[in-house]
Amino acid sequence: MTADPNPGAPAIACRALHKRFGQTVAVHSLDLQVRRGECFGLLGPNGAGKTTAIEVLEGLQRPDGGEVEILGMRWDRDERAIRERLGVQLQESEFPERMTVGEIVRMFRAFYRQGPSPRELIGFVQLAEKANTQVRHLSGGQRQRLSVACALAGAPDILFLDEPTTGLDPQSRRQLWDICQAFLARGGTILLTTHFMDEAEKLSDRVAILDRGQIIAQGTPAELIRSLGGAHVIEFAATAAPPDERLRRLPSVTRVSRRGESTQLAVDEPHRTLPPLLEVIGAAGGELTALTTHRATLDDVFLAMTGRALRDE
Repeated sequence: MTADPNPGAPAIACRALHKRFGQTVAVHSLDLQVRRGECFGLLGPNGAGKTTAIEVLEGLQRPDGGEVEILGMRWDRDERAIRERLGVQLQESEFPERMTVGEIVRMFRAFYRQGPSPRELIGFVQLAEKANTQVRHLSGGQRQRLSVACALAGAPDILFLDEPTTGLDPQSRRQLWDICQAFLARGGTILLTTHFMDEAEKLSDRVAILDRGQIIAQGTPAELIRSLGGAHVIEFAATAAPPDERLRRLPSVTRVSRRGESTQLAVDEPHRTLPPLLEVIGAAGGELTALTTHRATLDDVFLAMTGRALRDE
């Protein structure tokens, strides 16, 4: 990582960021600050504006309004200096199918004045055994790790990851998480977009939840989950659901949310809520058709705020 001329500046800062495409507002009045050395997650459903926001911060798109600073520098006057300190892994990366892992990493490393050796990069992303393998023979997870190796070729201070584990199997996802955590342990900063709530909770020190181009909540994952008022969620469906007012009076219930035919109750002690819940459903003339309980997650936070799930299309 490079000597820092602006050590007091945040890694990433934007104010009143605005971006539209025709009549569609993709990012609206976005205020964001990412501290050095943290992993910051931009969390939201497809179409929330995550990719547009990260592309503006990366300098790949020009904003229609607002200001962006990267390590205390601005794109309009410090573009080359900023580029040397960023690593970018795009949502989709295309590599020549007949080049080997080693050839591609050596090519990307040649773009930078300084950085790890190709061998170190390949080892860091756990592809040493695939160094002489052509891209066409790599799995999806191996291609994603190759993409991250290329993003790390210049020893960046900041790593941008846009939906890095979409479409990957659980083992490949965990391998990429390990790489991210190793980069953070070296003092790097990560800005991550994802619609996987478990990924955000696992990697991120802080998250911002986006919906329709705006931040609707921001904080640590634990803080946002605590905002529900209960550590657990009871989700049920019934042929006749009691009114919300009656559900709110049940023991331990702190919040009531609905999505379609399902009702979600944020609770502290599910064992105190369940018996009287069954009673009020029966009193309303209904029968229980589905019932689950789980620990509260960021998906429950989003659902409580919007009435939709993070993975809704």
